Amino acid sequence: MNNKKDLFLSELVLTIESKELSRLLLSNKRNKESDLKNIIITIVHLKKGYFLNFVYRHNTKDITKNYTEAEGIELIKQALDNDFLNADLYSKKQDISLIINPNGKTLVKVKNADSGSCESLNFSHDKTKDRLIKTADNIYLRELGIVNADWELRREMSDKYKQINKYIELLKPYLTDLLFAKGCHIADMGSGKGYLTFALYDYITNTLKKDVKMTGVEYRKDLVDTCNSIAEKSHFENLHFIQGSIEAVKLDHVDILIALHACDTATDDAIYKGIMSGSSLIVCAPCCHKQIRKELNPEKPLNHITQYGILKERQAEMLTDTLRAMLMEANGYKTHIFEFIATEHTPKNVMIVGEKRTSGNIDKQQILNDIASLKQLYGIQKHYLEVLLEK
Repeated sequence: MNNKKDLFLSELVLTIESKELSRLLLSNKRNKESDLKNIIITIVHLKKGYFLNFVYRHNTKDITKNYTEAEGIELIKQALDNDFLNADLYSKKQDISLIINPNGKTLVKVKNADSGSCESLNFSHDKTKDRLIKTADNIYLRELGIVNADWELRREMSDKYKQINKYIELLKPYLTDLLFAKGCHIADMGSGKGYLTFALYDYITNTLKKDVKMTGVEYRKDLVDTCNSIAEKSHFENLHFIQGSIEAVKLDHVDILIALHACDTATDDAIYKGIMSGSSLIVCAPCCHKQIRKELNPEKPLNHITQYGILKERQAEMLTDTLRAMLMEANGYKTHIFEFIATEHTPKNVMIVGEKRTSGNIDKQQILNDIASLKQLYGIQKHYLEVLLEK
């Protein structure tokens, strides 16, 4: 019988039952080849009562499961017997660490909890965070299935909710008063189900308190009808969705043009419309870089990269988006390229933002010369956006 381990488990049970557990971390895996890195256990309060929430952290993914307190305690015991050598218990009153040596000898360390660190534990299923888009009374989030009838975030939609807030967070620095000085028309090309379209309209009108006209352009009529119905229920009077393709749609002057995950050259069609409209802001998250991939034909030694399919694909993506950014620069935009959302959600995670320059000179010919040199290096004849702009 291991007295120290048993005492630790007894203290753990008491901490869970008294609802004083902040977090339990199981780590230092016994099998170094195992893909499971650690387990994080917290208390959550669901409609059916209190449960233990297990987050199984693997090398490339996290798996979350809820168990009753009895089930969870038994699983913790099994994990310490078979999978992990360390357990760190953080509670309202004290922190306790259990260290099991490979020879079976155990060590327990106890220290007082950091002052105030667990003063007010929150066992809500979805803990309140400082999000730019709020869930309470937000009709479009309910209609899109992100929150339930009680305005609680649905667990299976938590990634989508994070993506929405990340999107607004990234655009926030670009949404200056200058954009909205004389009213603003925003066009979201390929708006799909409207998750990000609704969120941006919500943030601009309800948080920034700016008047805007916003148009979502979507090819699928059923999605257009659904989104218009949700906009009406949400009392978003100046948000409308229309049916059409990015290439063919005709819109009034557009101040902010957005195209997220438009496939292949549809992204170029969107950028072209933004440039031709003199949009102050162009935001794109490209997808499916097929056009340049077909044309790639570099000379040695670069041809060694493109002989491997996956590397050729990545090279085509980087080259396509680099040329897009350079062409935007040549047409009077200051461009930024950064990660949109984490790669575990989608590998297509690059965002290109172009801000219309209002001052300063650019050497357009030098940029075009650099574009020509880059194309020659990779054996490319024409970039589709380049073709559109030459018209």
